[in-house]
Amino acid sequence: MFRLFFATLQFMSRIPVPVRWAEGIETHQYVRGIVTFPFVGLVLGALAGVVFTLLQPWAGLPLAALGYVLALALLTGGFHLDGLADTCDGIFSARTRDRMLEIMRDSRLGTHGGLALIFVIVMKVLVVSELALRGGSMLAVLAAASVAGRTASVLLMYHHQYAREKGLGNLFIGKVTGTQTFLTLLGGAVLCTLLLPTTGLIALVLTLLAVFGLGWMLRRTLGGQTGDTLGAAIELGEVVFLLALLR
Repeated sequence: MFRLFFATLQFMSRIPVPVRWAEGIETHQYVRGIVTFPFVGLVLGALAGVVFTLLQPWAGLPLAALGYVLALALLTGGFHLDGLADTCDGIFSARTRDRMLEIMRDSRLGTHGGLALIFVIVMKVLVVSELALRGGSMLAVLAAASVAGRTASVLLMYHHQYAREKGLGNLFIGKVTGTQTFLTLLGGAVLCTLLLPTTGLIALVLTLLAVFGLGWMLRRTLGGQTGDTLGAAIELGEVVFLLALLR
């Protein structure tokens, strides 16, 4: 399980992982790593949260929040943000399904993708700043947000079809079992409850509902999911989780 965790961490981030820690895990086995998604989110969110904690005393809340967003983007290589931008470029193009998928493959950034990136980044900065003003452990909040986003992404894998013939998303989409889905959701629920005992579980449930709705909409529009839509689900899931904590 430890090798599976490090293989998944290596796949989902830019964190250098010694080869021997993930040795023996083949690409086709990555689907088994879905149960470690919440724990990968915990590591990424905690590291980005540390950046926020270190910056806050001398840089102020807005810059510290921006530092958190930048740190998370650097840790993931902008992988999920790229998926969000590509998904919005395709979906909001109002073209045919096949044309949408072609647009999503295009490496160039379109207007809708650019607007989506601006919206998500600004929203994160504003919400994180507001949550910090209300007090509490921001390290726990930011770690839990990354846990929730990656936990919720499993809902776009289980009982969904891959919208393309091949691609990285095909490693997970339609391949995840009911047991793996349950364990992933359970792991995310436990971590969010431990990190935020009074609000974490409720915020996670709201996040799951939002991502489930997103998955339903994308399936109707694209006929399935792609690696880009998984990235979009993670980014939007983090935003929904943070917003849910404002209630």
